[in-house]
Amino acid sequence: MILVTGATGLNGKELLRRLSARGVAVRALVRNPAKAGAIAALPQVEIVQGDMARPETLTAALRDVDRAMLISSSDPMMLDVQSNFIDAAGKAGVKHIVKLSGIMPELDSAFRFARMHGEIEKRLEASGMAFTHLRAGEFMAAYFRQVPAIVAKGAMFLPMDDARIASIDVGDIADIAADVLTSSGHEGKTYPLTGPEALTMTQVAEKLSAATGKTIRYVNVPPEAARQAQLAAGMPPYLADALFELFAERRNGKEAKVWPDAGALLARPPTSFDEFARRNASVFRGEAPPPQV
Repeated sequence: MILVTGATGLNGKELLRRLSARGVAVRALVRNPAKAGAIAALPQVEIVQGDMARPETLTAALRDVDRAMLISSSDPMMLDVQSNFIDAAGKAGVKHIVKLSGIMPELDSAFRFARMHGEIEKRLEASGMAFTHLRAGEFMAAYFRQVPAIVAKGAMFLPMDDARIASIDVGDIADIAADVLTSSGHEGKTYPLTGPEALTMTQVAEKLSAATGKTIRYVNVPPEAARQAQLAAGMPPYLADALFELFAERRNGKEAKVWPDAGALLARPPTSFDEFARRNASVFRGEAPPPQV
C-alpha cells in the first residue's frame, strides 16, 4: 500500500491521478474529506482522514503502508508536521518514504523553507527507513499567480533582475514520483529535478506572449516594493518575508542550474516552458481559471 500526503494540493492530486491511471492502489491522506471529492472519484484511491500536525490521527492512515509520499504546504509548520509524519511512519513500519523537497535544501540557507527542507531530509535519513529525495525546482505553475497582472496590465511584475531559473512542470514531478513509488532502485537517492532550460523572466514573458497571442512584458521591481505589494494584497507577513528571501536566492543564481536527472528518470525530455505555456494559453489569456497553485 502507498500513502500520499498533501493529497488535495497541486502535486498530490497530480500524483494520485498518475497512480490511479496505472491501476495502483493508493491511500490519500486528507484533513477534510469534504474537500477531497475530486480525488475520491479516482479509481483505486482510498481517502483517509488525518492531520500531520496531530500525530495521533495518523495511526489508521499508516496501517499496512509500505511506501509513502511526503508532501506538505510551505508554511510555518512544515518542519514540525513533516517530522511528525516521519516519526509516525517509522513506528508504523513504513519501509520507504519519498520526500518532495526543494532544489536547494541547505541548512545555512537564507531562505527559511530551504533550511526546513534540509532539516527534514536529515531527519528522514536518520529514521532508519529507506528514503528518496525529489528536490524540485520552481514549479511552472507558479506563473499562474501572475495571471491577474497579465490580464489587467499585460505584464509580469517580479523582483528577478535578469537572473535565470530552471522551472519544472508539476506533471513531470508526478510522473517521476509515481515511478519511484512503484519500482525499486531509488532507495537512498537524491534527485534534483528541473525543466530543460533556465530562462530569464524576459524570456518567460516572450514565451507566454507567443502562446497567448498577446504581448506580455516583464517588469523588474525592487524586492521591497514586491514585498509591500504582497502585503497590501493580503499575503501573510510570514509568507511575504519568505518570498523576499527566496527571490534574493534566485537573483544570486541558486535555481539557475539545469539538472539532467528529470530527463533520465522520465526517459524523455522534461516538459519545456513553451509546452506548458501552450497547454495553459487560455489561463494566461484570462479565459479559464488557473489551477490551484
